[in-house]
Amino acid sequence: MTMISRKDFLKTLALGFAGAGALGRRGLAAGLDQAAAGGLGRRVKITGVDIYPMDLAIKEPFRIAIGTITAANDILVRVRTDAGIIGIGEACPAPPITGETQAGCLAAARDIRTLLIGRDPTAVESAVRAFAMFLHTAPSVVAAYDMALYDIVGQMAGLPVFRLLGGDKASFETDRTVSLAAPEAMAAKARAFRARGFRTIKVKVGQDPATDVDRVAAVREAVGPEAGIRIDANQGWSVPQAVWALQRMEPFRIQFAEQPVVAWDLAGLKAVKDRSPVPIMADEACFRPEDALKLVQAEACHYINIKLMKAGGIFNSVRISHIAESANVACMVGCMNESRVALTAAVHVVASQRNILFADLDGNEEHLADPVVDGFTIRDGEIIVPEKPGLGVDVDPAFLKTLKKI
Repeated sequence: MTMISRKDFLKTLALGFAGAGALGRRGLAAGLDQAAAGGLGRRVKITGVDIYPMDLAIKEPFRIAIGTITAANDILVRVRTDAGIIGIGEACPAPPITGETQAGCLAAARDIRTLLIGRDPTAVESAVRAFAMFLHTAPSVVAAYDMALYDIVGQMAGLPVFRLLGGDKASFETDRTVSLAAPEAMAAKARAFRARGFRTIKVKVGQDPATDVDRVAAVREAVGPEAGIRIDANQGWSVPQAVWALQRMEPFRIQFAEQPVVAWDLAGLKAVKDRSPVPIMADEACFRPEDALKLVQAEACHYINIKLMKAGGIFNSVRISHIAESANVACMVGCMNESRVALTAAVHVVASQRNILFADLDGNEEHLADPVVDGFTIRDGEIIVPEKPGLGVDVDPAFLKTLKKI
């Protein structure tokens, strides 16, 4: 009879439970078979990728200063491995911001699929660097694959992604965004969002500065003195307009103003920052880590807004947070109009980084239907981070059957 030490026994037991937990969403039996065969210690390879166009209707057109969004024309990817583990990711092209289209992103998704087959999914950095050529033209597709790889790694480790990255935030607040409309209409929406429990309202501005001041005044009156208000101009103002508007908005106690001027004008952004009574956040001026470095070197902003769809996923988003933290510049994680698949990946980033103080993760609130199971939940404006291994999110199987695989 073979004897094992107590230490070895506990180690073996832990591996068995890790195998079961890592694949709970994909199948407990497969996880136990893998653990029994010693699969947790072997190299895993990517064997296939499923790509689906995923069109999600929204409740009404969503207006910002640089364009109007009428639907979420997204892309879903499912990365399969020889261990039976599947990672999920989502791209959300945003033409006014990233210049992407669904058709272009589908072409990029097919090209990246070719690069992925046969790779080790745990080598996330190596994979993201292999995709680097696509970061300038299809960052949201890179993000989709990046989050799918992290989903796989988390499942293999038996850990939710935010804990895999060293984080421990179990919950945090998100705001709710009011799109551009007449001041009274925006005030009514803000009042409705407050009634649903959202404690912070994000107000879209960036058109005529005088009208924008009226918009913010109307929202402040509607939500009362205790609610938080932040604004987003989406590059809509000139430097003089931004300074004029922000000085007149000072009485409304604005938390910060996102991207008041065009993205490429770092000198203009700094000029607004130096003269504004409202803190300034860079958004469209920061896509990748090198952009964050330029912003902090120029001392052009107080905060940086990270979006997975701009940065190319979790890996680069964390890098941006670290660059900003080194310069004592706090961050927010924002979103486009993605579903709760990509939003859940963003939730894990927020929960993993102490330098990310703010969240704007309400894109799915604009959708007519939610095709996602599990993932994060929202209660009274508070996001609850999922604790399942990996991203802890999936697409409803019935909905998946309605999509056409590419």
